[in-house]
Formats: sequence, C-alpha cells, structure tokens
Amino acid sequence: MTPAPAEPAMGAEADATAQTENPMVGGAPMYADRDIVTNASASPEHTTLVSAVQAAGLVDTLKGPGPFTVFAPTNAAFAKLPAGTVDGLLAPDKKADLTKVLTYHVVPGNIDAAALTQQIQAGGGTAMLKTVEGESLTAKADGGTVTLTDAKGNVARVTTADVRQSNGVIHVIDTVLMP
Repeated sequence: MTPAPAEPAMGAEADATAQTENPMVGGAPMYADRDIVTNASASPEHTTLVSAVQAAGLVDTLKGPGPFTVFAPTNAAFAKLPAGTVDGLLAPDKKADLTKVLTYHVVPGNIDAAALTQQIQAGGGTAMLKTVEGESLTAKADGGTVTLTDAKGNVARVTTADVRQSNGVIHVIDTVLMP
C-alpha cells in the first residue's frame, strides 16, 4: 500500500516548515507545496534533467497531479554517460528515446524511503519497481543505502531521499538509469 501524498502546505509559514522538513538539493530549498518540475528547476544539480524533461515534452505531465516517484539523476550522473550521449538524446529526432529514458526514472505512486524499504524487506532483499516506461528497476538496500539496478546492470545510489513534492516524491540518484 502506498502512503497518500502529503497535503500541500499553504502560506509563508508553511514554506518555512516545508523547507526545514525537506532536504536541500544542490544548495537550494525544496518545498513540499511545489510540484516536481518547479522544485527540480530550483536545483543547480538538476539543470540537465530539467532540460531533458523540457526537450521530451514531459513538463506538463510532471507538473500534473501524480503522484509520481522520481529517481532524479544529477548533472554529475549525466556527465558519467559516454561522450555525446546527452547531446544525442536531446536532439529533436531522438525525442522518443529521450522520453523512454526519462520515464524509466518515474514510478507511479508516492513511494517514500520507508515504503521502499518495506518493499525491499518484503521481497527478501529486493523490490521490483515497475516504471512508467514499462520496464522494471531492482531496488536493494546496501548497508543503509538504497540502490537501483537498471535493465543494463547499471547501479545508481540514492544520495538524497524523500524530497517531498505536492505531486509525489523525488529521490536524488548518482547514475542515469537506462532501459
């Protein structure tokens, strides 16, 4: 069972509360009353991801009601890809490929760290997460760190968990996952 999304906070006092409850990402405050795209756009560590979301035409979807769980790769994660990969995916004729990669980072529902840990424990050490793209990610707990393994065997570590959004939750990861 997935927990219900948090009620959106209201007003300046709520913004201050949301800021203290949510981790900072890239030195920028993340607010639980803002949507995934708005918060990601505020993070200097996610400019490549935001550009990719824009190029793929997914802004309106990720601003929508959700809820979504997004495993958000940092700029450094994109930089680890082979030379030319990001530019290639951002080319207009590669929009379908880019969309496939991005939606592979999104799981329907609001799966916070506690729920994900429960799924991993219930699965005997692994949890299979069905992505919006259609394929699965394998989640494991490795010494207190949650890792995700993609279809190609790449492993991403969750470096910042539970960045709450008005339409879901973001978990920052250190590697781009590939379907």
